[in-house]
Amino acid sequence: MARKRQHVITNAAELMARDAALDREICGIDLPEERETRLADEGAHDPTPSYYFVLEELFAHFDFGARTQLLDVGCGTGRVLAYFLWRGFAGHATGVELDPELAQVAASWISGHDNLSVIQGSALDLDLNRYTDFYLFNPFSPGILHRFIESIEEQVDHPITLAHMSDNGDTWHYVGRGGWTELASGSIQNYRNDRGYPFRAYENPQHYTIWRYEP
Repeated sequence: MARKRQHVITNAAELMARDAALDREICGIDLPEERETRLADEGAHDPTPSYYFVLEELFAHFDFGARTQLLDVGCGTGRVLAYFLWRGFAGHATGVELDPELAQVAASWISGHDNLSVIQGSALDLDLNRYTDFYLFNPFSPGILHRFIESIEEQVDHPITLAHMSDNGDTWHYVGRGGWTELASGSIQNYRNDRGYPFRAYENPQHYTIWRYEP
């Protein structure tokens, strides 16, 4: 019997469809796609789910274990939480989301998963010292990012690992600050399919930096 030929992803729309199918498999529901934020006046940026292949690349720099407490800042409907669950990482992952509607979607599907949590509110109001790892995909304005970094420095008394990705160079906010060490950096725009051919996944390059902060 002839083997069924596997479909090769050739464009961003097909890549998004594959990730959406994986969302359904992991979460049991469709996770809403990118949309304009209703909270721009509070400094929030448009919620944009991270591709699974991006999370594969960035989280390769993390060392998740039983004591891991990951905070996804601006979690939207929970794509990062879904990836954490899918990969079977040890520890606990928490998403914080300012938009009540998006937070409710994430909270609805994580029910029953003891290693996942969702908090509706501002990351600036959290006790950041409880977390060991952080993920940010351009969640808010530069002014709030600056305050968030200051909050980490004021509260955290142990080493942390942080990944920040954006298309506007926000990672310069970390440069030159005491205690911060760059572990890795790069730029993601293309996805390379199973035949080795790249196509554009993002309209603009997304620069990322992985940081280690030791107080």
